[in-house]
Amino acid sequence: MSEVEAKTVPDFTLRNTPLLSRVGADRSDHLRTDVDAAVEGWASAAVLRVDNRGQVLIVDGRVALGGTADLGDTPPDNAVFLGRIDDGRHVWAIRSPLVPPGEAADATVLDIRRTGRVFDDVSAQLVSTATALLNWHDNARFSPVDGAPTRSIKGGWARINPVTGVEEFPRIDPAVICLVHDGADRVVLARQAAWPERMFSLLAGFVEAGESFETCVIREISEEIGIAVRDVRYLGSQPWPFPRSLMVGFHALADPDQEFEFKDGEIAEAHWFTRDEVRAALDVGDWSSAAATESRLLLPGSISIAREIIESWAETD
Repeated sequence: MSEVEAKTVPDFTLRNTPLLSRVGADRSDHLRTDVDAAVEGWASAAVLRVDNRGQVLIVDGRVALGGTADLGDTPPDNAVFLGRIDDGRHVWAIRSPLVPPGEAADATVLDIRRTGRVFDDVSAQLVSTATALLNWHDNARFSPVDGAPTRSIKGGWARINPVTGVEEFPRIDPAVICLVHDGADRVVLARQAAWPERMFSLLAGFVEAGESFETCVIREISEEIGIAVRDVRYLGSQPWPFPRSLMVGFHALADPDQEFEFKDGEIAEAHWFTRDEVRAALDVGDWSSAAATESRLLLPGSISIAREIIESWAETD
């Protein structure tokens, strides 16, 4: 039995809820089919605008919400219902050029793929939900069965074929993301071929038909870097609406004596890094802010569940 086979997987959990998994608004799903309630609440509703690049406006750490006065007396066909916020207002989202509310002249344009800590919990939930739904509508305007045009129903949470009555619902593509470690002080980080030098992250991949999450972890790691892992343990999950993924996080144990083999060409290089090396890289920031430094290792930004997993592992003893 090798040393790694004899190890017991350490107690390792996420320190914090991943940023896009935070909950701060009431989804009020019962209102999606209550047309009268939707129309009644529309006049005083708040509107989140998301542009074609997936960007939003923020003011003082909150997503900027406008009014409905310029959008008509009822929700437009492209609007999606997000729920209610603390003051009781309904919140809808639309795909639209960004228009600062009148009192928000200092609003900042933000792409959530590049940051996340500036958001409060309400904003994180609204933006991640709006982005996922609007991306789905952009690509679901025709029936996958017969190609007939579909229309939005249920507050934007479904589309229907008006001829057949068949309903379609938002598609979610599950993907696993896994921190591979040796049960002690080392972790595997990898760089995709398309990434700049020094930019490393965890291994990830989409779940295939007929496959469990755990089986996917084992297969993806074997395909990407050629090593076997065991003791696959669940950590947490996070929506990643770019365009429609759900990232499911794990950690797993591997023998560092195994040779890396880059089988599918997706990974350019992978290395075992010590906990001290990872901590040093975390101290210099994420891979956008730290790119100008001499750090050997650049790590993902805070919006990604990868960052939370890496930070949580780095803080364990």
